[in-house]
Amino acid sequence: MRLDWLEDILAVLDTGSFARAAEARNLTQSAFTRRIRTIEDGIGTPLFDRARKPVQLLPNVRAREDEMRRMAADLRTLRDGLRQSGTGRVVSLACQHAITTTISPRLVQVLARDRSVRVRSGNRDECLSQLVTGEVDIAVIYDSPHGPPRPDSRAFAEMSIGTEPLIAVCAPDLVNLPDMMSWPIIAYPGEVFLGQVLERAVLSRLPAGIDITRKAETALTLAACQYALDGIGIAWLPLSLADTALKQGRLIRASLDTPDLMLDVRMIRLADPIRPAALDSWNILRDALHAPD
Repeated sequence: MRLDWLEDILAVLDTGSFARAAEARNLTQSAFTRRIRTIEDGIGTPLFDRARKPVQLLPNVRAREDEMRRMAADLRTLRDGLRQSGTGRVVSLACQHAITTTISPRLVQVLARDRSVRVRSGNRDECLSQLVTGEVDIAVIYDSPHGPPRPDSRAFAEMSIGTEPLIAVCAPDLVNLPDMMSWPIIAYPGEVFLGQVLERAVLSRLPAGIDITRKAETALTLAACQYALDGIGIAWLPLSLADTALKQGRLIRASLDTPDLMLDVRMIRLADPIRPAALDSWNILRDALHAPD
């Protein structure tokens, strides 16, 4: 049994609902619900009575509360002891997919001068989840006022390390977009960060008379970029991801009556206590990027 699984189960027990447990675990409710499904799949049995509102632990699971609490406490003690006593100069980063390709190389270059760097790639919720559960030391994510809210918590320290626009691009063959009454687009799923940003800031505000045709949908910005290169439709991409193809003329900015959206690039860690090697890595990046803490 994994510590993060136990902590998720106990969070539901302590708060009485998935929604409040998600807030306590500093996750969105959709991300927390997916984690609970993963736990049940991993164990091989349901843990919650979903016929009751709010959702509750099944009686046989609740009966083992004391055992779960003891095990969680023992695992935390072991984990924290190993962390604080560790002398290895290793740091782990969790980056959103596009950031892994475009921004993380600079971060790794800075850190790899005197330590080993492990980089994990995932969607925004996955990156934050890995940070909360201690699987990584630092998460690097996009943020936007048009995106889903993140729980405010004194458990985190964070800083902005830059901004970049989210731009609409397409293959040169789609130059007649202004004359089209239905735009072919490459969409992001509604449950992921860029999907929510795109829906709230662009698709819900299209000019009158314009419809969209969702030609493809993917959670991966790299895939969306390739689909745009293949002429499938318009994709909204971080500028750093599309920049090379734009300079080569393989992509052009789509001529749409919609504004570019600015994304804030944020670096996030857990507040104290934190591994000395992780805090040292944070400070090195802060100084190298001239970012305020």
